[in-house]
Amino acid sequence: MALMVVSAGSSFVAAAQKPYQIFVTNEKSADITIIDGSDFKVIGTIEVGKRPRGIHVSPDGKTVYVATSGTPIEGPPPLDAAGNPILKKNNKDEDDDDKARADKSADAIRIVDVATRKVTGRINAGSDPEEFEISKDGSRIYVSNEDIKTASVINIASGKVEHLIPVGGEPEGVSVTPDGRQFYVTCETAGEVFAIDTASYEVIGHFTVSIRPRSVAFLSNANIGFIPSETKGQLNVIDTRGVSVLKTVDLPAGSRPMKVKVSPDNKRVYVSDGRAGTVSVIDTQTYAVLNTVKVGTRPWGIVLSPDGKYLFSANGPSNDVSVVDLATNEEITRVKAGEGPWGLTIVPGH
Repeated sequence: MALMVVSAGSSFVAAAQKPYQIFVTNEKSADITIIDGSDFKVIGTIEVGKRPRGIHVSPDGKTVYVATSGTPIEGPPPLDAAGNPILKKNNKDEDDDDKARADKSADAIRIVDVATRKVTGRINAGSDPEEFEISKDGSRIYVSNEDIKTASVINIASGKVEHLIPVGGEPEGVSVTPDGRQFYVTCETAGEVFAIDTASYEVIGHFTVSIRPRSVAFLSNANIGFIPSETKGQLNVIDTRGVSVLKTVDLPAGSRPMKVKVSPDNKRVYVSDGRAGTVSVIDTQTYAVLNTVKVGTRPWGIVLSPDGKYLFSANGPSNDVSVVDLATNEEITRVKAGEGPWGLTIVPGH
């Protein structure tokens, strides 16, 4: 199937039930690309600061929050003969050099006003913020601080870190349970997963999966969640009541899963497969892999349209965003983004 790379002048039109936009962070070009959800045209760019990665919209849709970091970008690790990442061993000199080169003044959560498309403020988010999530009431931000093994709880109104919670090595994925009572943090180094109470901010559960778990997503109609393990090419099905692993699903050969999302109807789970250049489609009842969709190069972040008709993947090395029609499970077009697209969020009603 022939693909188009869409620019602002394209006439490609896609139907949508309600207006929305896709905001995409570009890690290398330090900006956000804005894509119109009605026709997949690029309609704007916002400069936000060094190395933007995690991005989320406020519950009212008026504000977008972006994690920026002054820690230098590292390339993906080399692979061994079995295709698994070769992780660097602890090297004090190398770690000290990384810290010396880091611009800690860039570490923040940037506040972007959706109406004006301008950065209106910043919040101290601790060291090297990568991924985060917003509380259900929009009052707090939960952040993973990758280089100091903590999760930060930030009061948005005061702009201050209220709690600093020790977790495992290289914390990355952060997600709030549908009832808002806990948030989960996944840690790459040893595959540790922490469940943290949003009232007491105490760790109420802790378990492990295969190393390099990248993200978390939950069913909204059951006590079930999903955590991908990049190194093993697996998807872990978890019980959020018992805070434990129920089942492990092997993804297609070559998958290095990154981001996971659940469809609005809770029938499907979508997983970006990283180096495989695909998105896997999994049934939430049988946990069978139903389909594998070819997208751009090394897809990282993914997000679904509000009506569940489209999936968008941020393809870092190819500097574009794939648009997948979920009725046919086919990539229908690609949209040119900035350099190194990483994360995406949906901004409704504009």
